[in-house]
Amino acid sequence: MTAPTPAEGAAHTDEVPGRIMAREIAEQPAALRRLLNEGAGAIRSVADRIAARKPRFVLLTARGTSDNVALYAKYLLEIKLGLPCGLTSMSTTTAYGAQQDLRDVLVITISQSGGSPDLVASTRAAREAGAITLAVTNNPGSPLAEVSEYHVDVMAGPEYALPATKTYTASLLALYLLVEGLRGGDGGAASELPRRAEELLAREDEVRALAARYRFAERMVFTSRGYGYPTVKEAALKLMETTYVPALSYSGADLLHGPLAMVGNVSPVIAVVPDGRGGAALQPVLERLRERGADLVVFGPEADVARASAGFVLPIEGIDEELQTILEIIPLQLLAHEVTIARGQDPDTPRGLAKVTETH
Repeated sequence: MTAPTPAEGAAHTDEVPGRIMAREIAEQPAALRRLLNEGAGAIRSVADRIAARKPRFVLLTARGTSDNVALYAKYLLEIKLGLPCGLTSMSTTTAYGAQQDLRDVLVITISQSGGSPDLVASTRAAREAGAITLAVTNNPGSPLAEVSEYHVDVMAGPEYALPATKTYTASLLALYLLVEGLRGGDGGAASELPRRAEELLAREDEVRALAARYRFAERMVFTSRGYGYPTVKEAALKLMETTYVPALSYSGADLLHGPLAMVGNVSPVIAVVPDGRGGAALQPVLERLRERGADLVVFGPEADVARASAGFVLPIEGIDEELQTILEIIPLQLLAHEVTIARGQDPDTPRGLAKVTETH
């Protein structure tokens, strides 16, 4: 599946604001099902070849939404495989010309389009420095895929709205399947995801009701722990991209180290509470937020939603914590869409954004 060019995206512009983004959010169950049914075998093959080379360290390279996918992959690789991971600073290579010894290092570069020059240049430099290079993209014919030794196609289909939605969740699932392959697993625990995603999308009216709380918000704070942390970073990014409202995202631990001081009784805070160790670690943070009288909205298990100002119960019972991440973001994508519409803006074409960001 190839990503559209800006011209192709323009040709599909719809007169109804936000209709393209809404359509692509709705395509996520099908995209997840396609990747599980048609792409899992190819991902397992790539994982087997990489595992045979026994990488000693992993570097993850990405920008924007894909950077939040990379953070998710970092949690997976460190927790499931015990491999130390780092998020790269591409400018050390592209701007400063640093030369590194990357022998036996797996460098994973994540990009929906695979076209950003700095991603291509840093991946090429990594390969020349001895790294095992893997590109994860929605475009197998992209420059990034061509310069990398291995490639994983997330198979999300063309994405025309500027805010990435289905490519994000498909990339999360692709990285999950890759890590499962590296550890000798079959990824079968992900089989429930498409059905659960359909359940979430059927509750759009609940999200629309929540969106009314944020129509006039001047600032928002998102927080979570563990596997939920990439989710709140992505949710904040989606809200800023579409509504232009400043949205800050913090690990719950970091929120307690100073930023909590900005939260008062009129401060909107959205907490993503995983059902697992991350959610347990977040409980002291939720208690402090309640003590401060924050307008706390929880996306998570029913018990946590019941103790908040408002919330959205996620259908995550029986889903492994690391897979809940793929479901958590869907109602938050809907929230960004609905808040943007309520504010009289078009989430399909946010100002100042392009589908391929050409950084160097």
